[in-house]
Amino acid sequence: MGISDILSEDMILTEAAADSKRHLLEQIAAFVAEREGLDKNAVFEAVLERENLGSTGYGNGVAFPHARLEGLNGVITVFVRLSQPIDYDSLDHKPVDMVAFMISPENSGDDHLRTLAIFSRVLKDADICKAIRSAKNAHEIYSALHK
Repeated sequence: MGISDILSEDMILTEAAADSKRHLLEQIAAFVAEREGLDKNAVFEAVLERENLGSTGYGNGVAFPHARLEGLNGVITVFVRLSQPIDYDSLDHKPVDMVAFMISPENSGDDHLRTLAIFSRVLKDADICKAIRSAKNAHEIYSALHK
């Protein structure tokens, strides 16, 4: 299982602008809700509730906000590259400029963990992160994620 199994090119946002973690999560929740026909407040609240348990900013400019949500048929992922890094309360105290966002059905234990593992494995690679940061568009980001 790889990135192409969990993320489509049309679910990549480039040059997103946010002034805070909350603002960013609101924007992503609205995008997901519109694309998937979900309630944006339900998406946002689920992710915010998970974030309140502990920051999903894991370091090196990368965050993995995720949550489980009732009523989903499968895992939904979005990749976001920010135009300017933001404070995200990351474990390494550095700002975040790349976000791998995921919501999954309430009872999707294996799929949820597998998707997080794929994103984590790919985004731990310094060369891939460098390519994503220099990519000109969503297609180039998608290609970089497949390296």
